[in-house]
Amino acid sequence: MGLLPVDEAIAQLLSGVTPLAAEDTPLAEAHGRVLAADVSALLTQPPFPASAMDGYAVRAAEATAGARLEVAGMSRAGQRFTGVLGPGEAVRIFTGAPVPEGADTILIQENAKRDGDTVEVVEPPAPRRHIRPAGLDFHRGDVLLHAGDRLGPHAISLAASMGHATLPVRHKPRVAILANGDELVPPGGTPGPDQIVSSNGIGLAALVDELGGEPVDLGIAPDKREAIAAFVGRATDADILVTSGGASVGEHDLVQDALKDSGLKLDFWKIAMRPGKPLMVGRLGEMRVLGLPGNPVSSFVCAHLFLTPLVRAMLGLPTAPHLVNAKLSSPMPPNDSRQDYVRTRLTESAAGIEAAPFDVQDSSMLSTLAAADGLIVRPIGAPAAPAGASVPVLLLRR
Repeated sequence: MGLLPVDEAIAQLLSGVTPLAAEDTPLAEAHGRVLAADVSALLTQPPFPASAMDGYAVRAAEATAGARLEVAGMSRAGQRFTGVLGPGEAVRIFTGAPVPEGADTILIQENAKRDGDTVEVVEPPAPRRHIRPAGLDFHRGDVLLHAGDRLGPHAISLAASMGHATLPVRHKPRVAILANGDELVPPGGTPGPDQIVSSNGIGLAALVDELGGEPVDLGIAPDKREAIAAFVGRATDADILVTSGGASVGEHDLVQDALKDSGLKLDFWKIAMRPGKPLMVGRLGEMRVLGLPGNPVSSFVCAHLFLTPLVRAMLGLPTAPHLVNAKLSSPMPPNDSRQDYVRTRLTESAAGIEAAPFDVQDSSMLSTLAAADGLIVRPIGAPAAPAGASVPVLLLRR
């Protein structure tokens, strides 16, 4: 099996992927979820003409400078003045309270002088001043939230104001994550003389959570074919299985064989990219399988390119990568037969975005990945690029 171009590999991965089913979730649990359908207002907001200021509800024609009006009552939020404003009258009113029938403007308290049961107009208000008309924000039936919206605090508050206690959202894709290797110990553990700390699984779980999925940690499987298959068996009801390490074909790379023992239908496993050539893609029944390389940077570059659009497709979101154009701060050599993803810092100025690639791009170096703002995309066979040349950059953070 030859090396598959990246774009073709992504297209094959996403082929046949459809958004997951919808479920109703309470507003208190909806933060970060993705709407599965448009949502319309069940109420009109505000439901009545409301005062935008503290003061007095009056008739503009009567509220002339020096006029004295009789205070006929009070209207406050939650308890309106139930009468009709009569000639020569004013109603004490507070912000958010219903404007009494018969009033057409608000005399703010700074422009009024109260004396017992009367109020003197110091500075006359213009007609309809400081009155929020009914429906100023929205009307019943208005569609204000849309399928595919990722729900943040403002959207959830809006939904509450629209009269909704629950919202239809996509099921979170369950992503089971399995690390593999005798050399790995869990974070916080003490590595033996030939071991390292497992960092990929915890980082991939954070990425899944950030994408809106539900990470499921399967742990670290040792380099035994039967053990790997047993760990995979824990991926109950997962939509996606992600493995990290052991996906190549070395004598100790057993993940692919173990998954085949469990019924894996392999789609492809070699990609024309750097870092991350040994990427495995297939299916176990309805579950999508993504076998990432063990090298940390390779694992995360592949996750950004393949896991990110897969999760987003299951959420019904656009899957195209977020690319920007940047100018190189230094020259780059010509590229070879694998599409290259180069870690880079980005700076923005009036002249545009500048990309400064890291000098060392070893796929084991998480420090440069953590410091990188994006990945310069160097297509197969790209010619040498001088300083100042425009290059596409896949953003790692926005």
